[in-house]
Amino acid sequence: MASNMDREMILADFQACTGIENIDEAITLLEQNNWDLVAAINGVLPQENGILQSEFGVETLHGPAYGPTSHSSAASPTPSSSSAFRHVVPSRQIVERQPRMLDFRVEYRDRNVDVVLEDSSTVGDIKHILENELQIPASKMLLKGWKTGDVDDSTVLKSLHLPKNNSLYVLTPDLPPPSSSHSGALQESLNQNFMLIVTHREVQREYNLNFSGSSTIQEVKRNVYDLTSIPVRHQLWEGWPSSATDDSMTLAVSGLTFPCHRLTVGRRSSPVQTREQSEEQCTDVHMVSDSDGDDFEDATEFGVDDGEMFGVASSALRKSPMMPENAENEGDALLQFTAEFSSRYGDCHPVYFIGSLEAAFQEAFYGKARDRKLLAIYLHHDESVLTNVFCSQMLCAESIVSYLSQNFITWAWDMTKEANRARFLTMCTRHFGSIVAQTIRTQKTDQFPLFLIIMGKRSSNEVLNVIQGNTTVDELMMRLMAAMEIFSAQQQEDIKDEDEREARENVKREQDEAYRISLEADRAKREAQEREMAEQFRLEQIRKEQEEEREAIRLSLEQSLPPEPEEESTESVSKLRIRTPSGEFFERRFLASSKLQVVFDFVASKGYPWEEYKLLGTFPRRDVTQLDPNKSLLEVKLYPQETLFLEAKE
Repeated sequence: MASNMDREMILADFQACTGIENIDEAITLLEQNNWDLVAAINGVLPQENGILQSEFGVETLHGPAYGPTSHSSAASPTPSSSSAFRHVVPSRQIVERQPRMLDFRVEYRDRNVDVVLEDSSTVGDIKHILENELQIPASKMLLKGWKTGDVDDSTVLKSLHLPKNNSLYVLTPDLPPPSSSHSGALQESLNQNFMLIVTHREVQREYNLNFSGSSTIQEVKRNVYDLTSIPVRHQLWEGWPSSATDDSMTLAVSGLTFPCHRLTVGRRSSPVQTREQSEEQCTDVHMVSDSDGDDFEDATEFGVDDGEMFGVASSALRKSPMMPENAENEGDALLQFTAEFSSRYGDCHPVYFIGSLEAAFQEAFYGKARDRKLLAIYLHHDESVLTNVFCSQMLCAESIVSYLSQNFITWAWDMTKEANRARFLTMCTRHFGSIVAQTIRTQKTDQFPLFLIIMGKRSSNEVLNVIQGNTTVDELMMRLMAAMEIFSAQQQEDIKDEDEREARENVKREQDEAYRISLEADRAKREAQEREMAEQFRLEQIRKEQEEEREAIRLSLEQSLPPEPEEESTESVSKLRIRTPSGEFFERRFLASSKLQVVFDFVASKGYPWEEYKLLGTFPRRDVTQLDPNKSLLEVKLYPQETLFLEAKE
């Protein structure tokens, strides 16, 4: 059983291949085929695409649905395949298929009508809807554009095995055309696209060519020269309308059947054969291409090739080369390539990477594993007969464009000019090695265009596939899907390795971050300790300075004190007993005539400055420090003796 991730990839691939947008419908079809992608695709795509389910397995038939086909194979009856076609369902399990919705865009003259029906409806149901929209009786309508041959009103749409989106057109040959001005009708014809089915008579090969109504007959013939190598002046045509008398006429006024017209072209038996001789030899041939051939009959004598006379070394529809020769900047060359490709084949084409091949490698291979893609290199060659069909029918198919845009980085290069070819081979040798470059160098012109599928690896870039131009849409899609399977397996390994590497790196980053935070914390702690120590040292210094200052003041006061009088002094002596806050006492005798400031100086000399301490008397209790220090001890009544207390000021 496929894992959920595998099923998501299978579902995306299935929707890209089949165009089924409804997810429930797509899942139902995949479950009916046990999530077998190839079986589910074979069960949905039309049988004429060349993929059938046989009773005993899957058989791939390369039918004539795409590109140039053999006339004989187109004319011969195709073996019946409706009996062999079946849905693959798991054994012992039948899942009822839900109705599938089909979208039709129906064109009638200047109108487009969108019709949505279940595949169980009939062709007649479409006509009834159109009858109400267009106001045209259903019996008068011819509904054209079916890919199968026999379709009538009772045909069930499911039996036609149609894709989801379809384009049809209505013809009403029994009704007169609407009245309008000639200029309006002409302008409408110029804007229409004509499908010319050109059969190359000698090789019995058909080419389906799209031209706008403004293209000229001469442009058609030059384009056919590019496909058949028959110079315009040697082309012998059948099927042109009688009104197409001049090669300068546009297809809109030439009388061609719209939207499809069949023509046959062959080579004139003699290069100098005139138009009148050709008409005599073949009465059913309408037009022989002279295109002023007589004027250029002997051009080869002057070294001028047949194709060069009309500038058709490339297709006539190609107004300018895909890429300038000797372009200095690859990005500018790719811009011109993309613009020219759009002008030739329309806007529905792969999105080409604009930049150098190295930049394309960087975009595809060197991002995160989940974002990586395969690199598709498209090598164009204007001189290959396969280029026009490959570009218009394969490379511009919506399924291919969608699949490439989702899974690939697409880079392109033009190999037509020898200088550009040599430049790419040099790039190829540098990036892929000489073997791959030699493989491309040996490819013949008719094997172009080439489609290289590149997968990036750790040590080198690997070329998974080289797809040549002679392929079909189904084969191209299968080879792209096969490359995607190889890439997906490698991508899953890369994602696993990348996740493990990221997990290891995350652990390492977390450890480094934790270590950094630890270092920061240690540094902050160390700085805080250093700041604290510095602050303590500063405070200690201040304290020491203050103590030194106080000690100096104390010593100064102690030295300035008058000598203590003797006990037997004849003068009046006051004896003071002073008690410190710690309970100690010290005594001293003072002359009664001494000023109170002398007592204050004495107390300060003992370490108790009067600015910080107050001196209190006992009876009565008083603050001696509030008294006038210039008065004598006798005047302040501290005579003949007194006991005082020291108390710190608040």
